[in-house]
Amino acid sequence: MSVITVERIKLFSTRSPWWCMIVAAVLTVGFAALTTGFLKGDEERQATIFITQPGAQLSQMVMMVMAALAVTTEYRFGTIRTSFQAVPQRAALLLGKTAVVAFLSGIIGLIASFGAWGVGSLFASNADLAIKTGAEWRLLAGQGLVFAISAVFAVAVGILIRQSAGAIAILILWPLLVENLVNLIPKIGDDLARWAPFANGSSFLNQGQDFGLAGANAGGSQYALTPWWALLYFLGWAVALMAVALFSASKRDA
Repeated sequence: MSVITVERIKLFSTRSPWWCMIVAAVLTVGFAALTTGFLKGDEERQATIFITQPGAQLSQMVMMVMAALAVTTEYRFGTIRTSFQAVPQRAALLLGKTAVVAFLSGIIGLIASFGAWGVGSLFASNADLAIKTGAEWRLLAGQGLVFAISAVFAVAVGILIRQSAGAIAILILWPLLVENLVNLIPKIGDDLARWAPFANGSSFLNQGQDFGLAGANAGGSQYALTPWWALLYFLGWAVALMAVALFSASKRDA
C-alpha cells in the first residue's frame, strides 16, 4: 500500500477533515449568497464575479487548519511514531501527507469558488457574471492553486510546531494580522507588505479584476509581481518552509 493511500485513509478516518471541508465550502457559497442576494437595481447590474468571492479567504483559513491538524494530531496522540516506524524515510511519509492534504484543499477551493459563482449568478440574475476574461478564470480556478499551496504552508507549520493550538494561531494570525501590521513599519512597511507570501497569493487572484461594487482598491495597491510570478513566489515560500520542516523532522525525536 502506497504512502499516499495510507495517508488518505488516515485523513478520512476522523470527522474533523469532513467538517472542515463542509465548513470551507459553505462559507464561500454562503457569503456569495449574502453579498448578491440583497442587491437591487443598479447595484445588481453592476455586480461582478469578484463580488461572489468574499468568503474565499475564510474558507482558505479553514482548510489550513485542517492541514495543520493532519500533522499535529498525530504528534499529540503519538501515532506519528508508529508511522515513522512503518516508513523510516520521514520525508517520504510527510510529503505523502502533504500531497494528500494539498490535493484535497485544491479540490475544495475549486468547489467553493465555482459554487459561490453559481450561487451569485442565481441570486444576481440581472448582473453579467459570465466568465469572459483570463483574469476572471484566474480568480475562480486559481482558488484551487492558492488553497493547495496554503495547505503546504499549513503542513509545514504543523511539522515545525507539533502542537495544534500554536500551529493554528500562527496560520490564522500570519495572513490576517501580521502581514497587515507590516504596513505600519515606517518608510519600508509598504514595500515589505507587497512581498509578504499570502499577499502575493491574493495578488495572483485579484490582479486584473473588475472589482465592481467592492471599489477600485479592493484588491490592494501596487502589486510587486505579475500574477503568475506572484503565484510562483507564494509557492517558493511554501516549498522553502516545507524544506525547513522536513529537515527539522529528520533531526528531532518523534
